[in-house]
Amino acid sequence: MNTHETELFRQKIFDFYRLNRRSFPWRETTDRYAVLISEIMLQQTQAERVVPRFNAWLDHFPDSLHLASAPLREVLSFWSGLGYNSRAVRLHRCASIIAECYGGIVPSQPELLKKLPGIGEYTCRSIPVFADNLDMAAVDTNIRRIIIHEFGLPKDISAFELQRIADAVLPSGQSRDWHNALMDYGALVLTSKSTGIRPLSRQSKFQGSKRWYRGRLIKELVQSEVMYLEEIEEKYADCPWNLDDIITDLIHEGLVERQDSANLGVRPMLKIKG
Repeated sequence: MNTHETELFRQKIFDFYRLNRRSFPWRETTDRYAVLISEIMLQQTQAERVVPRFNAWLDHFPDSLHLASAPLREVLSFWSGLGYNSRAVRLHRCASIIAECYGGIVPSQPELLKKLPGIGEYTCRSIPVFADNLDMAAVDTNIRRIIIHEFGLPKDISAFELQRIADAVLPSGQSRDWHNALMDYGALVLTSKSTGIRPLSRQSKFQGSKRWYRGRLIKELVQSEVMYLEEIEEKYADCPWNLDDIITDLIHEGLVERQDSANLGVRPMLKIKG
């Protein structure tokens, strides 16, 4: 790419943004904690669905310290409806680490953010981009699709090469607006359907999937104090997946805990951890 191509691309994206900018509550704040919450919620969830959850979450857990001190069951209750409950567990752990190691302040350095549970290569960059306007490019599925389409690149281009191009077209001092503009252009114009450029990973059918049964079980455990294992086995007798494997996975992920007893009169139970 030459300088002229880069400038034309920037102008095209910013011109679109000026006329079609979407409004979301997380775009109205530079609080790093609020941005962290929005970025985790927006993973694999449509923005419109996130809005009411994001507002309710910040009303109840206004900062890392409040979130860290809350029981997991309460956290999962406010997460209900967003799916992928393991994200809520990792977010809860993030808050505990931030409270313990950073005085409740979400760090701004990508290298520190990446050490937190559930924070990957994109999110460790996107948080300081949106909160601090950091001059750094963050490449997600939308931005990957835009770069591939606009510059006629192969769909199997490496992550390293994509990052190099994203860094090259980033306008200095405008990182926050630039990434918001790209997000809107990718969501409204260069969609996966219109370009034929599919995400590297695709979600499987949800209804009846293992993830669907996991979600149903977590929702019931959030609403109930405990559930006996025999009750769970009877209620989910139609589950085509191995129920023991699902429960074991939930235990290993820190979502639930099993309570057994040497007393034969006490049946084994399952409950939200903590």
